[in-house]
Amino acid sequence: MSTTNKALLDRRANAVPRGVATSTPVFADRAENAELWDVEGRRYIDFGGGIAVLNVGHRHPKVMAAVKTQLERFTHTAFQVSAYESYIELAEKLNARAPFTGPAKTIFFSTGGEATENAVKIARAATGRNGVIAFCGGFHGRTLLASAMTGKVLPYKAPFGTLPGQVYHLPFPDGQDVSVEDSLKMLGFLFASDIGPEQVAAIIIEPVQGEGGFRIAPTELLQQLRALCDQHGIKLIADEVQTGFARTGKLFGIEHSGVEPDLVSVAKSLGGGMPISGVIGRADLMDSVPPGGLGGTYAGAPLACAAALAVLDVIEEEKLVERANTMGKRFEDRITAWSSRKDLLPVSAPRGLGAMIAFDVLESHGSTEQRAGFAATVCAKACEKGLILLSCGVKGATIRLLTPLTASDALVDEGLDIIEQVLAELA
Repeated sequence: MSTTNKALLDRRANAVPRGVATSTPVFADRAENAELWDVEGRRYIDFGGGIAVLNVGHRHPKVMAAVKTQLERFTHTAFQVSAYESYIELAEKLNARAPFTGPAKTIFFSTGGEATENAVKIARAATGRNGVIAFCGGFHGRTLLASAMTGKVLPYKAPFGTLPGQVYHLPFPDGQDVSVEDSLKMLGFLFASDIGPEQVAAIIIEPVQGEGGFRIAPTELLQQLRALCDQHGIKLIADEVQTGFARTGKLFGIEHSGVEPDLVSVAKSLGGGMPISGVIGRADLMDSVPPGGLGGTYAGAPLACAAALAVLDVIEEEKLVERANTMGKRFEDRITAWSSRKDLLPVSAPRGLGAMIAFDVLESHGSTEQRAGFAATVCAKACEKGLILLSCGVKGATIRLLTPLTASDALVDEGLDIIEQVLAELA
């Protein structure tokens, strides 16, 4: 049945609640690698990657083949009822790649919010404590505990009433208004005024804030947090939902710092488009929860495990860790050039790690003041020209690049050319 984006938008308005937002007015019909075609047959370059899910691109042949093979055997048993080898094999491979020394174990779920919540559950079971410390600007999911940990009131918290307690937030070092010293000083105040360190189960942090604007967690901060966690018996959780699986030029973003976490939440690009998430943790911590305390009906689903095993093979065989760094350099060179041009909309210098790169729209050339809310205008204009682009940031002024790492240089340049055209038209 032929249809149009407009017709589907009308149907969506009548059938789907407004609480789930959609960034573009585009309805997908098919996709391949870093390109997508809508229901009207129009082609788009995809720089959003399904919000960091498609590091290996849309429909990677090896992922598709793995899913097809599994589909012909069985689709579901529930791991808690009848287990299957692919779950075990995937856990073994992630354990071997864990960003910490010593024995590791891995459990799987379906969504990023499940991964962060279960990491906290494990930390609470291991420590016998309840408190959780997170950071302003952080994003850890939309379920109730994950929303409580997310460091942004609108749109993630405001409508939902009382959220789970004993979750506290620290300012995140942004390189301008907040320093590492400021964050640690506030942690000291928190320990003195609201919750003692002996009551804190975990500190959770993104190595690079995703929704918060691709702000990198300073190595000094991570080192100090690790020392404080060791001193007080607190567990350090690295939220790698967006930074994981080669995006930052390492398999895990935390590896850039050399700091070892106790628990790692993963999701998004692990499944190459199939829904899967997980927690990788030190074996003794992971075994602190008794049988039945963790799991989920669809957690670690067979099709998703098959896809994830293929994703890990693709990352290794196609050298996507290295590709992230070369692609990121391409991004950085273009954005740096834009930031010095007076004929374009004023933008900041690039920031990020590997191919997880962003830039801010500024109020004026030479300033650092962000033009609040304007990133959405840039993204909308880019979509009109055939480029899917996503915004982020505390002020809604940040453009983020999450291009599939399998995209060709020619396609990357084509997408960057569109951004430059938009910046020129909006100047």
